[in-house]
Amino acid sequence: MTTNLLDLDLDALIRFFEGLGEKRFRAVQVFRWIHQKGARDFEAMSDLAKSLRSRLPQLCSLDSLPVLSRQDSADGTIKWLFDVGDGNAVETVFIPEDDRGTLCISSQAGCAVGCRFCSTGHQGFSRNLRTGEILAQLWQAEHFLRQHLGRTERVITNVVMMGMGEPLQNYAALVPALKVMLDDHAYGLSRRRLTVSTSGVVPMIDRLAADCPVALAVSLHAPNDLLRDDLVPLNRKYPLSELLDACIRYLPSAPRDFITFEYCMLAGVNDQPGHARELLDLLRRHGGRGVPCKVNLIPFNPFPDSGLTCSARAVVQEFGRILNEGGIVTTIRKTRGDDIDAACGQLAGDVLDRTNAAERLARRRETPSRPVRIVRPERLA
Repeated sequence: MTTNLLDLDLDALIRFFEGLGEKRFRAVQVFRWIHQKGARDFEAMSDLAKSLRSRLPQLCSLDSLPVLSRQDSADGTIKWLFDVGDGNAVETVFIPEDDRGTLCISSQAGCAVGCRFCSTGHQGFSRNLRTGEILAQLWQAEHFLRQHLGRTERVITNVVMMGMGEPLQNYAALVPALKVMLDDHAYGLSRRRLTVSTSGVVPMIDRLAADCPVALAVSLHAPNDLLRDDLVPLNRKYPLSELLDACIRYLPSAPRDFITFEYCMLAGVNDQPGHARELLDLLRRHGGRGVPCKVNLIPFNPFPDSGLTCSARAVVQEFGRILNEGGIVTTIRKTRGDDIDAACGQLAGDVLDRTNAAERLARRRETPSRPVRIVRPERLA
């Protein structure tokens, strides 16, 4: 069985080449050919000795992901559906802006967290992606876009691990992929422009701070445990107090001096002024010092069977006004790619579910929701 070189960060690739009796610099050459130049076969690597070029195909491979479909939005967003085998497919989204190009990458085929407002979670979970499958999304998108847009310089300037799946539940494959994205011999992203989004896997937040600290985004979506237990089931294992403590511990290692909190706006569920005031109180007062943060309000993108609707624009703006006036920098995410179901929370791909998600979610819908108590904080100082 050959080794897929996309599964290896530079240190692992150096060890691989040293095992072949080759010098370290050969690994660096190959690494650059793959990630900087987009080489898909070893024969194209013209500065390698011909004997090495002819030897490598018997020992290793460069495994791309078959593209099942590509959709182009009217706003320039592009969504790919990649085949990852065994009946599973994952989605990857490129979002162009005037000053940057952002790629949203999947880390799992499906997701086991099961957030109420996320289409991926309703689809269930099949398996973790391998490092090479995570990196192949960036590798293929970057070099396709250079050809597609007629550019020679780097197109993708920002990467967010915010596609299908919970990245921190696939930690062993995630970290080598992040290291390749950061490596100057590969994509050379800065830590500030590489974001891991998590629903709150507390122990892995601490490990990420030690192993590969990049920008951190946390899917919050509720100002209290009672409501968050219902929206983000992982909260029952890692409640808000533990999650916010982990965020504070992360900051000394982080490339930014704040944590981004994502908050999906759900009509009549978590979007009332009382929720905003409770969230403001939580973020300003937690631990006695508060959590340095920014809040990103995300208009909900409806999908079948969610039973949820998006908050009215005026409601979202009022929610943001309360937070901003209370001293929390708050933005409202502009929806991109919704005409091709590429917006936040809409990625679904095609997953052979091993978790019986449909059955579990049906039971949740049949169970009457507990009343949600809005805590009225004391008047803020």
